[in-house]
Amino acid sequence: MKGRKPNLQVIEGGAAPGRCPSPPSWLTTHAKREWKRSAPELHRRKLLTADTMATLESYCVAAGQVREFEEMMGAEGRMVSTENGPKPHPAFKMQQAAMREARLLAAELALTPHRQGTKGKTEEDKGNGWDSDFLA
Repeated sequence: MKGRKPNLQVIEGGAAPGRCPSPPSWLTTHAKREWKRSAPELHRRKLLTADTMATLESYCVAAGQVREFEEMMGAEGRMVSTENGPKPHPAFKMQQAAMREARLLAAELALTPHRQGTKGKTEEDKGNGWDSDFLA
């Protein structure tokens, strides 16, 4: 676009300045651990805003459930005996659902490598799309 660029102004209410918020007290132990792992990274990238807090809470709950169900199956076994023979532990389906939910929420929060894109890579790392083996 030609001509003078407009003066840009900072809009209040965007990324939270200062410290990274603490995990909510109602989260489980595993969910709090996930919060302490992921929230500082989101805060550092200025992605932890008032409108993403609920998504982060949901992500941490789902990630915490995955670990809880894994502990449950580790203690009780992955198979349970029923009158119709051995069957997968009931926590297995719940864990799969929690994994799916955590994966979707992580992608929404840009916590997956795919969603982070090429951020932090040098021009040399990015390349130009042509492999040297292709041209040889």
